[in-house]
Amino acid sequence: MSGTYKGVIIAESLADPAVLADVTIVKTRVEPVTERHQTPWITRWTMHVVEIPAARAEAVARRLAGAIDATRGAWYADFKNDSSHYVVFAARVFRVPRDEPAAYEEPKAHGRSLGIPEHQLDFDSYDPDQL
Repeated sequence: MSGTYKGVIIAESLADPAVLADVTIVKTRVEPVTERHQTPWITRWTMHVVEIPAARAEAVARRLAGAIDATRGAWYADFKNDSSHYVVFAARVFRVPRDEPAAYEEPKAHGRSLGIPEHQLDFDSYDPDQL
């Protein structure tokens, strides 16, 4: 991963999809919504695996925080490199040092407070290349 960040943005999570112009989409997977997704108002999740140059990561995170739809459900997007991990909610950005696993508790707690299911708060362990 080196300096480039890699992560996932769910297209249906965005109130302003123009933010996708700020990232490089390297892969897209569409999956039908099931009860496990806990988003019954939509029929699918369009998951974009994205790459973001390190020099633009902070700006993209801030723009994403303003682009995530906070009017229906709770969403987050995230991207990471070898040293840090951005976890972005509507109006809230966390930058977690990857060598401090305990630092993930704060963004996980925030996600729980928004009602995001526990099984979806796996941003500390998932691999975007596996999507």
